[in-house]
Amino acid sequence: MNINFKRLNHVQLCIPFGEEARAREFYTRVLGLEEIEKPDVLKPNGGLWFEIADIQLHIGVEEMQGKSKRHPAFEVEGLEQIRAHLVENHVRTKDEPSIPGINRFSFFDPFGNRIELMEKV
Repeated sequence: MNINFKRLNHVQLCIPFGEEARAREFYTRVLGLEEIEKPDVLKPNGGLWFEIADIQLHIGVEEMQGKSKRHPAFEVEGLEQIRAHLVENHVRTKDEPSIPGINRFSFFDPFGNRIELMEKV
């Protein structure tokens, strides 16, 4: 059997319990994402959902476990302007190794989640 994958639906990152207000501030004000309402059945679990490109970004809550290589990567336009905006807002960024034909860097949300941004050249 071949599974017919249609598209990526969502990416989930995690934050510590009780940090939804700080996450909402970062993801809406700094990144400019639109928050979407979670289904009622999932609201008791905490966390937030956002629209990002044509998928959703789910911010879940859990006991944080330390560093990991896990991260989402998003293709964007205007990479250097985005980086300047993030630096202006005191967001930590990290240079990534060069890949032919792609400029990229990562940034970290207030909870240490790494998010990679890339732009084809």
